[in-house]
Amino acid sequence: MAMAKFGGFKVGIGIAIAALAGSQQAVAQAPALSIDPSQLPGIGTIDARFQSYNVEMVEITGGRFWKPYRTSASAPPDRGGDNAGNVPADSNSDLYAYRPPIDLSNPRLRTLAAALGPAYVRVSGAWANTTYFADSGEVPATPPDGFRAVLSRARWKGVIDFARAAGAEIVTSMAVGPGVRDVAGRWQSDQARRLFAYTRSAGGRIAAVEFMNEPTLPAMGGAPKGYDAAAYGRDFKAFVAFIRGSEPDVIVLGPGSISETAASPSSTDFISARDLLAASGAAIDAFSYHHYGALSQRCSGIPGQTTPEAALSESWLSSTEQTFAFYKSLRDEFAPGKPIWLTETGETACGGNPWASTFLDTFRYLDQLGRLARAGVQIVAHNTLAASDYGLLDENTLRPRPSYWAALLWRRLMGETVLDAGVHKGMHLYAHCRRGVPGAVTLLAINTNRTAAASLRLPAASERYTLSADDLQGTEVKLNGTALALGPNDDLPRLSAVTSPPGLVEIAPSTIAFLTVADAGNAACN
Repeated sequence: MAMAKFGGFKVGIGIAIAALAGSQQAVAQAPALSIDPSQLPGIGTIDARFQSYNVEMVEITGGRFWKPYRTSASAPPDRGGDNAGNVPADSNSDLYAYRPPIDLSNPRLRTLAAALGPAYVRVSGAWANTTYFADSGEVPATPPDGFRAVLSRARWKGVIDFARAAGAEIVTSMAVGPGVRDVAGRWQSDQARRLFAYTRSAGGRIAAVEFMNEPTLPAMGGAPKGYDAAAYGRDFKAFVAFIRGSEPDVIVLGPGSISETAASPSSTDFISARDLLAASGAAIDAFSYHHYGALSQRCSGIPGQTTPEAALSESWLSSTEQTFAFYKSLRDEFAPGKPIWLTETGETACGGNPWASTFLDTFRYLDQLGRLARAGVQIVAHNTLAASDYGLLDENTLRPRPSYWAALLWRRLMGETVLDAGVHKGMHLYAHCRRGVPGAVTLLAINTNRTAAASLRLPAASERYTLSADDLQGTEVKLNGTALALGPNDDLPRLSAVTSPPGLVEIAPSTIAFLTVADAGNAACN
C-alpha cells in the first residue's frame, strides 16, 4: 500500500499534480473515426491474469486501514484500541479505522472474485512488512518483539481456500522488520520458510513474491532505522538465495517501488529504485512497481491532491504512462527483457478519493488497463478488491461498485492478444482479440468529453456494451440503459449487448463502449 510522508518532505507521487488543476473544456464533435477491425495488427500479448487485485495483509489479520469517508449502518464499530499502533510510521492514526478480519469464505465475495478469474490475488501492503506468521496452533495474544501484527494459520488458510475458489494465484511479500533479523541486523528466512511450508501443507501455492512492500519508503514500512540501499541489497540477495534453494518455482518480483518519476526529488527518507536495483543485482524474474497518480483527500494538507474535475483529463489519465515509462527505463537497464508487473495501483493513494467508488473512476480504471496492455505490461493489480473507497466492492455489503462492472466486462470481452488501434484525438480507443472467439475483435472506446459525442465508423455490424451513469459521481452504473445489480441470489445479471449495424456508431459524452465484431476476420485473432 502506497503511503505519503506525513509532515516535512513528501516524495512526488506519479505525476506533477499541478497539471491536473484544469477541467476539460467542451469541444465540437470530431469527425467520425473510421476503423477496420480486420486490419488492426497484433502488437503483443498480456498474461491471462493481467487483470488482478490486492487484498491487503491488514484485511487478513484485522487492524486499522484507511477510514472510509462515509460509513453505513452495516459498518462494524470502530474499536479504536484494536491494533491501534499498527499503522505506518510517522502517519496520522486518525486516518485509519479498525476492520475485523475479512471473511474470505463469504459466498458473495467468492462469486464476484471468481467472475474476474483467472487472476492474481496479492496479499501484501505496508502492514505485511511487520506481520508475524504464527505457524503453530497457538496464536500469541500480542505480536512478538519486532512485529506489529499476527497472521494465524487459520487466516492464511482462508487466503489459500479463497484463491482456489476464485481461480486466483497468490502473490505476497515477506516480513522485513526488526523481528526477522539477527543481532547484526541481517534478514533471516525463518518466517518466510514457515509461511511457504505451511502453504504447501495446506494444499496451496505462492506463485510470486516481492521481498518487501515498497522498499523506496523503508522507514514508513517498518524497516529498521537507518535502512539503506546497501542493507536492502544484502537482504535481497539472501532472500533470493532462499527462494532459489527452497522455492525454485516461485516468481521473484522486484523492486516493487513507488513514488518516482524522472523529476522526483531525493530525501534521506527515500531510496531510489535505481539504488535498490544497483545494490541488489538482476536476480528478479519480473520487474514490479506501484503507481498512484496522487494522494486522496484523506491526506489533505499534504501536497499532491487532485479533483473530480480533473478525473477525465488527459493529464490525469496519462499519469500511468509517465510512471510506466520511468520504470520501464530502469527495467531496460537492470533487467532487460524481463516482464513488467504493476502490482499495486488505484485511484489515489491513502485509500482513494470519495469519487473512487463512483462511475467517475471507471474511466481511469479501464483507460489504465488499455494503456498498459498496449505498452506491454503483463499484470495490473488493482488496490483493492474490497477495502476502503477504492475497492471494486463495497467493504461492508460486498456489492459491486461501478468499476467492478467495468472489470467484469473487460474480463469477458478483452482477450490476451493486443491489437494496435492507434492513438486518436478526442477518443481513447483500445483493441484486443475477443476472449474466447477466434477471429473476433473487441474495441474499447472511451469518450472522456463531458459535453460532446464521439463517433466510430465500422465496416461490419458490432455488438455494443455501453456503460453510462445519470450522475458521474453516483454509484449506479447502467449497461445499455439498464442499471446493473446483483440478482436475489447474488447471481450476476446477464450482460446483454445491443446490435449496431455497419456504419456510424456514436459514443455519447462521458460514456464507455465495448464494441465486438464477431466476424472481423483479423488474422492475429485466429
